[in-house]
Amino acid sequence: MNLRTGVLNLPNLLTLARVAAIPLLVVILLSDSREAGFWAAALFGAAAVTDFIDGWLARKWGVVTVLGKFLDPLADKLIVMAALIMLIPFGRVPAWAVFLLLAREIVITGLRSIASSEGIVIDASDLGKYKTIYQMAAIPGLLLHYDYYWFFGVQSELLHVNMHNYGISLFYISLALTLWSGFDYLHKFFRVFAR
Repeated sequence: MNLRTGVLNLPNLLTLARVAAIPLLVVILLSDSREAGFWAAALFGAAAVTDFIDGWLARKWGVVTVLGKFLDPLADKLIVMAALIMLIPFGRVPAWAVFLLLAREIVITGLRSIASSEGIVIDASDLGKYKTIYQMAAIPGLLLHYDYYWFFGVQSELLHVNMHNYGISLFYISLALTLWSGFDYLHKFFRVFAR
């Protein structure tokens, strides 16, 4: 399969669209307004849906490519980090927590490169998948941020939801899973290389 054929399939195009959405997300998040948060959450949500669809289609159609294996996790990390970094100046997420997430990703990516150069594949645990699920659920809440008093067009005090509290709760769960999965991978890495 040549590179052109490997790139021009629907799963890879969906992944590339996710990457292309990142600058738009960043521009939207230059504003702290309710409207900007709504559009950013909608864009992020659409990206999260394409993340599920592109992987499912690639497996179903048998078009899993090396490029897709590289781009898919990269697109996830870039859009998550873009959203979180843009939320730091608004005080919606603590900088130290975003630093820990970013540091974990850099360290694990580096260790994977070392293992790969030695011809060793260290399987990631399911913790990484759970971490991603919680991140993808937390970030729209952090983007929406404000209090909402409606549900499917019905407005009521009983339906009051503070989206920031919802998002930050899931964010801290995702942070715990991120660090846990990072330490799990470190343990596996050093166990393999200590032989």
